[in-house]
Amino acid sequence: MKRVARPKKSTSWGGVAEWYDAVIQDDDSYQNAVVLPNLMRVMRVAADERVFDAACGSGFFAREFARAGACVVASDISPELIALARKNCDSDSAAAISFHVASADASEFVADASIDKISIVLALQNMEHIERVMRECARVLRPGGKLFFVLNHPTFRVPGASEWGWDEGARVQYRRVERYMTEFKYRVQMHPGSDPSAVTFSFHRPLQLYVKHLSRAGFALTHLEEWVSNRKSSSGPRAGAENKVRNEIPLFLCVVATKM
Repeated sequence: MKRVARPKKSTSWGGVAEWYDAVIQDDDSYQNAVVLPNLMRVMRVAADERVFDAACGSGFFAREFARAGACVVASDISPELIALARKNCDSDSAAAISFHVASADASEFVADASIDKISIVLALQNMEHIERVMRECARVLRPGGKLFFVLNHPTFRVPGASEWGWDEGARVQYRRVERYMTEFKYRVQMHPGSDPSAVTFSFHRPLQLYVKHLSRAGFALTHLEEWVSNRKSSSGPRAGAENKVRNEIPLFLCVVATKM
């Protein structure tokens, strides 16, 4: 009997595009309050540079690169998010950004060695074949060009295997991590409190695996930063401990790699 293949369920964020776009643009979102200012400081985007924003979502970061004077190419696998990205652009940004619907490992619309800087913000952890993504980044970057990627910190934010804890005796808040070295795939509900069938996947990887894939693709790791939360507890018996641990355990990891 001939086996009939089942249609593959989409795991892109297109189904929750409007919700996702609203969340990241909130003034107090981590993307707005923590990632954006730090990323712009690290990337130092200059006028007339060519920047590729891979897995750009609704274009939040691509618009900032354009405002800094860059010529931006941006792509995402979700047509819904790309439609929102185009809609969110003002006339100046629209003229500076070329949007494409594509996965990060298939960027045929970008010429070899034509890009100065690439950003992949909070998306690489949702990609299964990162070795292909890094090879594609190496292809489009000019020699000496830089790849910047931001992750939920893989050491302290292990999906399904890490959480905050409270030691009542010591009056200390801590981070419990149950596993780290083993690579695994984790099912994530896209929109907490809503449709449980809307899911994506996160891929946990130890730091050494990211570095190995970078090296194999022809990159050298040249800079690394860890970013903490902007949130503050202003009241409550645990406020002091909560604020202390927020400054000690980073939420995000930023890696900069240079094409050799």
